Amino acid sequence: MKIYHHTLTISTVAGRHSYHDISDALDQFMQHANIQNGQLTIATTHTTCSLFFEESMHDTNFYGDELLQVDINNILEKIVPKMTSENQYNSPGPKHIAFGLSLNNPHYPAEKWVMLNTDAHIKSSLFGSCSLVIIVKNGKPLLGSLGRIYFVDWDTLRARQRTVNFMLMGL
Repeated sequence: MKIYHHTLTISTVAGRHSYHDISDALDQFMQHANIQNGQLTIATTHTTCSLFFEESMHDTNFYGDELLQVDINNILEKIVPKMTSENQYNSPGPKHIAFGLSLNNPHYPAEKWVMLNTDAHIKSSLFGSCSLVIIVKNGKPLLGSLGRIYFVDWDTLRARQRTVNFMLMGL
């Protein structure tokens, strides 16, 4: 059995949910690894992000978001409105704010507004999927004829560099 790892870096946008079709990057990784049969795990460690499997809907809005993604945004906004001010949700509490302000990390600026992303955490928890497992058969991931793999960052506060990890095991 062989095991291959790959990390994909994604640049997200600020001001709206950031959707990314990672299927082509996945295909390139699969071709390079040359595993015929096995299991592919796709994962992200970011707590405001999700991975999902869906059909490509082809039609997009002016931002390039597929219309199904726009529908997802509209439904989630009704359930979990965008956080626009402190105390809109119970989180973050004073201990978490103190923790966030104490970080010495360029990826997490010591600013209170950076923590106004409770909506993104709730959306990620509701939508789920910090990882996906895909069967590989005859050198191809079993995604069906229209299936695509998407990454979404629900945190709209700022643009960031996010990572998705691929691990392929098999023969």
